Amino acid sequence: MIEMTFTHVSKASSRCKRCASVQGFAPLRRFHSLPNSSRFFLYNTVLARKATLQPAVSCQRRAFHESQTLIPPQKPPPAAEITLYQPPITGLISYLPRSWIPYAELIRLDKPAGTYYLFFPCLFSTLLAASYTHAPLLAVVETSALFFTGALIMRGAGCTINDLWDRNLDPLVSRTKLRPIARRAVTPFQALTFTGFQLLAGLGLLLQFPKSCLYYGIPSLLLVATYPLAKRVTHYPQFVLGLAFSWGAFMGFPALGVDLLSDPTALKAVAALYASCVSWTVLYDMIYAHMDIKDDAKVGIKSIALRHEKETKAVLSGLAVAQTGLLAAAGMASGAGPVFFVGGCGSAAATLGLMISKVRLKEVGNCWWWFKYGAWFTGGGISAGLFAEYLAQGNQRGDEVAVPLSAWKEFVLDNRS
Repeated sequence: MIEMTFTHVSKASSRCKRCASVQGFAPLRRFHSLPNSSRFFLYNTVLARKATLQPAVSCQRRAFHESQTLIPPQKPPPAAEITLYQPPITGLISYLPRSWIPYAELIRLDKPAGTYYLFFPCLFSTLLAASYTHAPLLAVVETSALFFTGALIMRGAGCTINDLWDRNLDPLVSRTKLRPIARRAVTPFQALTFTGFQLLAGLGLLLQFPKSCLYYGIPSLLLVATYPLAKRVTHYPQFVLGLAFSWGAFMGFPALGVDLLSDPTALKAVAALYASCVSWTVLYDMIYAHMDIKDDAKVGIKSIALRHEKETKAVLSGLAVAQTGLLAAAGMASGAGPVFFVGGCGSAAATLGLMISKVRLKEVGNCWWWFKYGAWFTGGGISAGLFAEYLAQGNQRGDEVAVPLSAWKEFVLDNRS
């Protein structure tokens, strides 16, 4: 069988790729129907025996047969080794003009989780203030929409500032080496100019709120600008990020006409809410930091994930307890009812507990999944509890929630004057 197979193979070697269409070569067709590993073994065995039986074979023919030796298939290189930038072909960014794509990527338009995380403290504060002040529903909706727009703009500005600070570090980290500034699709000067336009847009939006919001909002820019520096000097930059991302907790009450400095009760509620949001931010960003923990260690970037790598879940559990307890304290200070404590605090405890127990910190994809959807699990649950409390208090007061928006604006203007 081996001799016959070799004979047929040597005669039809020039037509091996089309052997299935060759008539009269049944052994050859059977040979090519074998698994690749069997063909590899059989063919090399045949060549070895032929070389023994015919030692005088010419060098030219020997070279020909050796060139036909089957080679096991090689695995393609891992996807992680492919470093060339590929423009997006799906999602919102793929529909933009090519010249806009680097700027859309710079503000993470394709990754909106950060925008949601920046927006939720604003929404928490607005809903808590709505129950405290008996604000009409339209005022709550209008204020929340303005806050979401502001979160989108300011999160983009923060990402641009972060990438400017990290332009020499991002190329060294696998997850960030293809960011626009790191791959030189956007120059530092262009990014700085773009940041100026974003800040102007944010200022214009801030002017749509009551004047007191301007005084509460501007100090947050200092935290946004200094967060990237914290990664170089402390293992707890997530705490600085928490101070910046949770600043919206101060904004909801002034936006609905409450002066925090003249209302000690509201100030206590806001302080507890702010501390709760800071704890939440440190928690979810600690999970996020585990995505880069190996690269961070190589390039010298500090993070809480590196500092507490061996006891991460214990730290996360402590942060979850602090977040839930401080959220309950904010509700108590503002006079919230049982609907808030069951719906808002209960959902926060349940979703954070589920996330901490299920997240696999050694897997980058799993960390990203929980970071991405954790915003909706925890933030959505707290918001639902606060909104349910707002509706419950409105039902107890009768139809006060249906106060016309124009009348409410006049009330806010009177309070400001």
